[in-house]
Amino acid sequence: MYPVSSPSEASRPFLTWQRIIDWSQEHYRIRTFPKDEKIPTRPGLLYLVQKGAVRLVGSAQVNATSSNSKLPRISPDEAFLGFVGAGQPFEIVAQSPFTLQSYAHVDQTSVVWMYWHDLDNWPHFRREVLDAFRYQHQRKLLWLSTLGQRRTIDRLLGFLTLLIEEYGEPSDDGYCLPFPLTHAQIGSAIGSTRVTVTRLMGKLRQRGMIRTQGDNLLCIPTDSTLNRA
Repeated sequence: MYPVSSPSEASRPFLTWQRIIDWSQEHYRIRTFPKDEKIPTRPGLLYLVQKGAVRLVGSAQVNATSSNSKLPRISPDEAFLGFVGAGQPFEIVAQSPFTLQSYAHVDQTSVVWMYWHDLDNWPHFRREVLDAFRYQHQRKLLWLSTLGQRRTIDRLLGFLTLLIEEYGEPSDDGYCLPFPLTHAQIGSAIGSTRVTVTRLMGKLRQRGMIRTQGDNLLCIPTDSTLNRA
């Protein structure tokens, strides 16, 4: 079942994508970010990940106000909402009381930005972008289904499986995420704590259901790797 590729990734002509990159450079619509730097975004714009990976997080306004202001504070706790990989689009939708933000998850992450009407220059690519958003919506429904599991360990394994299905790359240990993910980030995604995730990850390793490789890259073994073990 690994990996799951998005429809746009499989069908996009290289020439079209190269023209978009050339256009973005000519119009100063592309920027490269170091790891963990916040990507400035605003509602109504379309963003395309040209290289690397973008981490989406959300935070909620709380009713309490600070002593220096009557404005509601933003909760310091950010919930990890998923990744956007290379070649994929994303947008930031403003929806009070929630705030969505994006960060470069790996070093040298390049992002193109444009207005939706800019896609009129590439009608075929516009269809691919819409297909990609539909695909992302379907994956989010699977994510919500996983988060509905009662046991934390089931939510954890389901969450990791979905991530590695979508972004995993083949290796000697099965399929692995190509970039690291902290236990705190995993905990925020599944509604748990870093300590609990660390404990449950140990259980999953003992059962042979997950492995780590290199710089703590998470892997899920395939049948062939389990047989070799």
